[in-house]
Amino acid sequence: MKLYIKYMVSLRCKIAVKEVLVEMGLHFVIVDLGMVEIMEDLTEEGLLELKTKLAEVGLELLDDKRSILIERIKGVIIELVHYSEDLPHINYSDYISEKLNYDYTYLANVFSEVKGTTIQQYIITHKIERVKELLLYDELNLTQIAHLLRYSSVGHLSNQFKKVTGLSPSFYKQLRERRFVNLEDM
Repeated sequence: MKLYIKYMVSLRCKIAVKEVLVEMGLHFVIVDLGMVEIMEDLTEEGLLELKTKLAEVGLELLDDKRSILIERIKGVIIELVHYSEDLPHINYSDYISEKLNYDYTYLANVFSEVKGTTIQQYIITHKIERVKELLLYDELNLTQIAHLLRYSSVGHLSNQFKKVTGLSPSFYKQLRERRFVNLEDM
């Protein structure tokens, strides 16, 4: 029996899911982001107990097919942008479509209907969040960040960053550095 559990891509969440399933004596395999295959068939009471236990640790068992699909799309994007060492050289649309085994137009339509935004905008938002993280770590310069996140140029990254945040990447970095310096003076 395959179940979809809404959780963030983090070790803490994976551990929480495993702990709940072990506590209930269920045999399982974590198949993919947010997807767990349980070897046993659960009764209605068992499903209700699982929902309750997951809710207690801040997780949610999804049973609506559209919600499940949206969470899977979001999971693929988050994993790709935030946790991949090397972004694919193919279009995001092709990557998402291949990863989820659905036509991209269908995925894009469902996502837009439910979330009120496009998959592309969701990707851009997460890429900019990733840029912010990388600027904060100060291990890579803007050219390296643009290359890592597959921007066509530093200018394209900078324009997109400013459009989303209202700040240039260099000004954002200066603001962060000033805040850090001010905290050290306290």
